[in-house]
Amino acid sequence: MVQRTVLKVDVSCHKCKKKILKAVSDIDGVDKIEVDEGKGTLTVTGSADPYEIIVRTRKAGKHVEVVTIGPPPPPPKQPQAQDQQKKPEDKKEEKKPQQKSQIHDPLTCPQCQSIIVVPMGYHERSPSCSIM
Repeated sequence: MVQRTVLKVDVSCHKCKKKILKAVSDIDGVDKIEVDEGKGTLTVTGSADPYEIIVRTRKAGKHVEVVTIGPPPPPPKQPQAQDQQKKPEDKKEEKKPQQKSQIHDPLTCPQCQSIIVVPMGYHERSPSCSIM
C-alpha cells in the first residue's frame, strides 16, 4: 500500500540534507523523497514502513517528529483548455531563476557545531622508545 510519511526534521545545511537523503533512500519501497529546508520537513512516498523511516532518520543523528502518515494526495487535475491556450513564448517567460545551494560552513551549522574537531600535532617518535 502506497502511503505518504511527513516528518519534521531539522535540516539546516546541505550536508544535513544529504545525510538524511542517504539514510532514507536505502529503504526498500521508497518511491519519492522530498526535503523542504524552509519548512524543515521530510516527505517520503512509497510502500516503505514509516517506523523504519523514523528509525533510519534518527540513526542519521536527527531529531524527528511525525507530522502525518497516510495516503498520498491525488494528483491535481489540469484543465486541457488552459494547456492549449499557452504558447511556447509563454513557457520561456515562466522560467524561475535557480536557487544556489547553500555552502556548508561547520562553524555556522548548529548540527555540526556539536562535533568538535581538534587538530592533532605531529609528534616524532622517540628513538629511545621501542616495542619488541
